[in-house]
Amino acid sequence: MSQPKRNLTLLTDLYQLTMMDGYLKSGKKQDIAVFDLFYRRNNVITYSVAAGLEQAIEYIQGIRFERDDIEYLRSLRLFDEEFLEYLRTFKFTGDVYAVREGTVIFPEEPIITVKAPLLEAQFLETTLLNIINHQTLIASKASKVAYAARGDSVMEFGLRRAQGPDAGLYGARAAVIGGCRSTSNVLAGRIFDIPVSGTHAHSWVMNFPSEYEAFSAYAKMYPDACLLLVDTYDTLKSGVPNAIRVFEELKKSGHKPKGIRLDSGDLAYLSKCARKMLDDAGFPDAIICASGDLDEYLITSLKTQGACIDLWGVGTKLITSADMPALGGVYKLSSLTRKDGKEIPKIKLSDNSDKITNPGFKQVYRIYDNKSGKAEADLIAMRDEVFEEGKPLTIFHPKDTWKRITFTDYTIRPLLTRVMHNGLLCSDLPSLKEICTYAEQEKESFWDEYKRLDNPHVYKVDLSQQVYETKNKLISQIRENHG
Repeated sequence: MSQPKRNLTLLTDLYQLTMMDGYLKSGKKQDIAVFDLFYRRNNVITYSVAAGLEQAIEYIQGIRFERDDIEYLRSLRLFDEEFLEYLRTFKFTGDVYAVREGTVIFPEEPIITVKAPLLEAQFLETTLLNIINHQTLIASKASKVAYAARGDSVMEFGLRRAQGPDAGLYGARAAVIGGCRSTSNVLAGRIFDIPVSGTHAHSWVMNFPSEYEAFSAYAKMYPDACLLLVDTYDTLKSGVPNAIRVFEELKKSGHKPKGIRLDSGDLAYLSKCARKMLDDAGFPDAIICASGDLDEYLITSLKTQGACIDLWGVGTKLITSADMPALGGVYKLSSLTRKDGKEIPKIKLSDNSDKITNPGFKQVYRIYDNKSGKAEADLIAMRDEVFEEGKPLTIFHPKDTWKRITFTDYTIRPLLTRVMHNGLLCSDLPSLKEICTYAEQEKESFWDEYKRLDNPHVYKVDLSQQVYETKNKLISQIRENHG
């Protein structure tokens, strides 16, 4: 089931409209622009997992200024009738290139490239960033959490702590792309066909005369899916013993209990004690689920301490990406083709070298070592550059150019594919299940050194000789003209 269509056309920043109006009056309607959407380097997320493309395409396809939209814009007294008339028939007619959802991406690499008439390409900026920034952020956080879980299943439990319904809904989708196996969010389960999971709250236990009666009532309703929350009163003295008593009753009636959930306390200690109690009682297959302000670092710590936890419910710190609540994605002009057909590469300069953009209409190539099958480096190149796999390929660090590596036995894969042409979808969008399978394959293609949580190895993302030379030429020209 797909999400009901919403008109998000006015979900934009005002300056997109004022710039469009200015471009129209400056005679730039026929100019063709190339914009790159990418995220900048940061100290928290060293790699990301691309997510949100399906919703981005749905947004672009649905752009239309309704009569009420035009009337509202007229009421602002900012725009004349020429511009409002232009908006009345506005639709996207350009091309969109994107990495596939689930692709592992790195700073400065275009996630989406838009090539379209200037006014159209400019208009997409705010909403594309809103969609891609959020889902990529949550998918990236989920990827870290799933990596820490080391093969254990992770449930996304964050709806009640998400910043609004959309953040909860699309955050659940992104979390599954990142590696979560299920969600507590029933609407996300329905719309995106995500497995839903959950147990019961402490209030269930508190609504019965005793903990045993609460567990017994729950077990009667769900005898084959009985996962009991055992920390309402006293985990080891009351919760686990009462759970075992109910499990024994289920076993006698031919049912197999699922397990218990711990939501507070010393999870390492409690899980080890609970594991022994369950095993001694004859329930070695009963799982232990843990929840309660978990993130990748606490899960790693619990694993190191030998915690006997099989299933992880992660909520607040995942759905809000608590340690980095914004991805930092940007949308920057990289090329402009005038009415005379001349293409002009564009660059943004800054005193901060990390904010200097890469010019031109580009492609990102991933280089794989044929012996290991692992990704070794990415190369940001001009779209018209050609690389032959049978020939040696030397790449160099974009700043410390003396750092070089030559590949001889390698495979090279372009990451950006065209998904829209002349405003129409030209590529099938995979299902969420297909995206998740691909995302797992993507992560497996990288060495653990790049994925580890502490002091990860820095993955090589270099510029081709042509991009490097174009960038430095533009920097020199601008310094001469504006220095």
